[in-house]
Amino acid sequence: MTSSVREYYDAVSPVLVPHLRNRPFTMKRHYTSPRSPFEWIKDAPPELPEWIRVCPQPARSRRGALVRYPLVNSRRALLWMVDYGCVDMHVWLSRCDRPELADHALVDLDPKGAEFGAVVRAALAIKEVLDAAGLASVVHTTGGDGLHVRIPLARVHSFPQTRTFVYAVAGIVRTEGVSIDAKMNGHGQQVVSVYSARPPDLHVATPLHWEELDERLEPRDFTPDVVLARIERHGDLAAPLLRGRQRLPLSTD
Repeated sequence: MTSSVREYYDAVSPVLVPHLRNRPFTMKRHYTSPRSPFEWIKDAPPELPEWIRVCPQPARSRRGALVRYPLVNSRRALLWMVDYGCVDMHVWLSRCDRPELADHALVDLDPKGAEFGAVVRAALAIKEVLDAAGLASVVHTTGGDGLHVRIPLARVHSFPQTRTFVYAVAGIVRTEGVSIDAKMNGHGQQVVSVYSARPPDLHVATPLHWEELDERLEPRDFTPDVVLARIERHGDLAAPLLRGRQRLPLSTD
């Protein structure tokens, strides 16, 4: 992989690795560069070093057979993945020890051809609903044209519960051509991590202060250098995702 990708991940590892730790990781392996073809690899490949732990999980697509997902639990493991060809980092919304319980609910805002300003307005409307429910949330760019709003949670909710909640929120919010998607709230779904650089142009999935979110925001401005400078200034704006204690206003019966 290119030196710029490796240098970025080396520098960002202290804040990125906690967001990857103990989460089943899927390798999106590019053959030569961020612009090259790629393949998705779920099962730990033969080349995976013994010192990288794995998380065996049954896969419905394999009739219950186990998939040995790698765990990116250290800077060393992260850089091995980068050297192997991984440019963007994809993990579950749950952790290996309790894979059936989500510790985030994810609201995925996709412009579907709308201007980015419409995505911003939709995200702010989502925040109003969450605030009214007493739920704190984290917003971040995706490295593409959308936004993700994440709700940090105690590990007590199933994925059907988090998905139902996100659909309920989406039903309240009026949008202008923006898709509000809940389907990533599912067991085994892979979601791009915060601080992930996205191919081909290496725009970074960047956590934001809610106050930064306005229609002048340009997601393509969040390059690796800009993101590293932001971390120096602000620290990890996604840190609330690492210590979720909230419960959704849903029956758990």
